Amino acid sequence: MIESQLRTSGVNDSWVLDRMAAVPREDFVPEAARAGAYVDRTVPLGDGAFLAPPLAQGLILTHARPAAADRALIVGPATGYLAALLAPLVGDLEQATPDSVLSGNVEGTFDLVIVDGALEQVPAALAATLSPDGRLVTGVIRNGVTRLELGRRSGDGVSLIAVTEAQLPRLAAFDAPPSWTF
Repeated sequence: MIESQLRTSGVNDSWVLDRMAAVPREDFVPEAARAGAYVDRTVPLGDGAFLAPPLAQGLILTHARPAAADRALIVGPATGYLAALLAPLVGDLEQATPDSVLSGNVEGTFDLVIVDGALEQVPAALAATLSPDGRLVTGVIRNGVTRLELGRRSGDGVSLIAVTEAQLPRLAAFDAPPSWTF
């Protein structure tokens, strides 16, 4: 995984590679999926949960630039893997499902919010979890293409900038409402 997927794709920060080498992915998938835990594809875990590919999670960590003083939030289908990678790198870590974010059941604000998946829009409830100087790392689906994007809080919303394409599964709870366009 490290030599054939991460390094060859530009994920070379030693602290990212060290974390990914230290946390066995097979511990976070069902027994039947263990043989595929390291493939560069999304691993379905059942009940709408998934384990994103190693490259996607390596890119997330690289661009998140976690710091020991960060209060961090991971939003997604709580597989535990990304939390295990991130926990030693931040001061405080919480996890939340998309539904708990949308219903306002996340207390306080965070310096770093990572969405472990892809969304079509950043809803106000997700933006509200960011501290005034907080940063967001998320997959964003635009015109059918998923990109890893970085964001900063801007008023009541979030300003995003695309970094690279990434294979992150869609989180349906964050879909944009249907609309009609030409």
